[in-house]
Amino acid sequence: MGYTLSEIAAAVGGELFGDPEYTVSALGSLEHATAEQLSFLSNPKFSNLLGCSEAGAVLIRNVQDAEQVRNAIVVRNPYLAFAKVSALFASPGQGWGKVIHPSAVIHSDAKVGMNVTIAPNVSIGAHAEIADGCTIGAGTVIGEQVQIGEKTRLAANVTLYDGVRLGARCIVHSGAVIGADGFGFAPNDGVWVKIHQLGSVCIGEDVEIGANTTIDCGAIDDTIIGNGVKIDNLVQIAHNVVIGDNSAIAGCVGIAGSTVIGKNCTIAGGVGLAGHITLVDNVHITAMSLVTRSIDTPGSYSSGTALDSTQKWRKSAARLRRIESMAAHISKLEKQVNTLLTKG
Repeated sequence: MGYTLSEIAAAVGGELFGDPEYTVSALGSLEHATAEQLSFLSNPKFSNLLGCSEAGAVLIRNVQDAEQVRNAIVVRNPYLAFAKVSALFASPGQGWGKVIHPSAVIHSDAKVGMNVTIAPNVSIGAHAEIADGCTIGAGTVIGEQVQIGEKTRLAANVTLYDGVRLGARCIVHSGAVIGADGFGFAPNDGVWVKIHQLGSVCIGEDVEIGANTTIDCGAIDDTIIGNGVKIDNLVQIAHNVVIGDNSAIAGCVGIAGSTVIGKNCTIAGGVGLAGHITLVDNVHITAMSLVTRSIDTPGSYSSGTALDSTQKWRKSAARLRRIESMAAHISKLEKQVNTLLTKG
């Protein structure tokens, strides 16, 4: 399916420089786009690609760049405009219509709304409620008393445990498990006694959850994911975690139990967060950091040492091992200097 540049310019609120009837049928990168594709330039360091790009049209920020391409749409934020246009070219999904496949097993007490797509081998438990316009992928398991808001899409092989609540317009990718038991055990004479997890998971609206991500149910109270939260693949969110609205969490992050993350936070890839800590709104943690204490001031935070050659890294590591003795030696020298200054 194609769109004219006038249609795209209207969709993103941009100013068109070129042929309004020119049609693009796909999206592409500046470097590899063809004449039938639309691309974008948001980072000035790639502006050298404009002159040699074969793209049929480009979303750009500066009017003067329009002369370098076949057609241009000038917008304030090309990356945001590209995100909006991507929705026009996204795959519609299952491709076999708004139907319930005969192999799906739906409990007689479950409620399924209008215009819902349910793929093969789906299981839906008693008293589950699926609102209008939802899409449920093949092999997905929806437990008892689960609530799913309108137009939410679950990909193939998603598992929602009993009692999970999922808001409207959410997207959950394949392999995600929501509502499994949190890691709770009490020690008793060398053995572990299971603490049964009695809470659930409450997820807001417009949330996206990546493939193979796990969100544990609460031990007593619920685990809570706010509106507009975006969670990447392979993220572990433990019991009773609370994540504020519009926060974004990149891949391979691990969040221990009862941690509270504020609104509009970003957690980069591979970050680990200890349990029972709080991050205020607008905190940004850089990749591979370890967060072991609460953060009460907005801003960017990092931990760990930067990458270096192995030889240099080993020297730095050796110095770190001596840091306590070095600190003691410096303190001793400071005292001696102060004594000399006093005598002088």
